This record gives sequence, structure tokens and C-alpha cells, in this order.
Amino acid sequence: MRELQLSENEAGDSGVKHLSSLLEDPNCKLEKLHLSWCSIGEEGFRALASALRSNPSHMRELQLGGNEAGDSGVKHLSSLLEDPNCKLEKLHLQYCSITDDGFRALASALRSNPSALRELHLYGNHPGPSAQQLLSELKKHPNCKHLQIAGL
Repeated sequence: MRELQLSENEAGDSGVKHLSSLLEDPNCKLEKLHLSWCSIGEEGFRALASALRSNPSHMRELQLGGNEAGDSGVKHLSSLLEDPNCKLEKLHLQYCSITDDGFRALASALRSNPSALRELHLYGNHPGPSAQQLLSELKKHPNCKHLQIAGL
């Protein structure tokens, strides 16, 4: 299986924790995971990021919009983006209750690692002026010239 579509389910943190054990398996070759609008909070984001750090080489697309990641959940994903083995190309985080701290964590992770990320969707979040400036500057950073950021 290369793609798993579970959006608009009530997976919640416990469901994502169960799914994460599958993602940690070195035999898992999943490339696209859709978990939008699944009632996932910080604990689910932590479990997902941890699983993908342990087996990062296949995942290319994560759709996580409409969940309650908040800044702490996004910080967990940012640690994944800092991993040089991360091959993630598309990350959807629209309507995830992200504010300045989460945006700063994302920007820092993307500046520190010449990531494979090509698309970052951030619509419906709440960046303050400093976070908007930071993400705008990120587009000019040598590690991020290929990155398209939607939703600023």
C-alpha cells in the first residue's frame, strides 16, 4: 500500500498512536497519508512525528489539516523536518490552530535542513506579523527557494 486515506474520521490521538506503530515498521512503504479533520491533538502529532522519524524514507505527503495540532504539535513535526532523512514533499497544516511559536518552529526547521519539502499549506492559522515576516523571508533562504508556502 502506498496511499492511505483516513480523512474525516474520528481517529483522534489514540487512533493515530495505533497507526504510528504501523508507520514505524521498516516494511511500511506508505508514501501518502491523509488524516485531515480527524480530531488529532498534540499527542497524536507527537506519535506521528516519532514514527516517521524512525522510518522516514518513504513518506512523501502528509495531509493533516483541520486537526488541533497547535504550536506544540507543529513543533513535533518540525523535528521531523529537521531530519536529513525526511523525504516529505507536501505538508498540509491548514486550520491547525498554529500561532507564532509554531510558525517559528517550522521556519527554523526548514532553514536548518535542505529539505525535500516543496509545498506547505498553512491556510486558516493565526500567524502574527513577526511570523508572517519570518515565513516570507524563508522563501528567500537558500535551503527553501523551491518551497511554495500557501496561506500567508
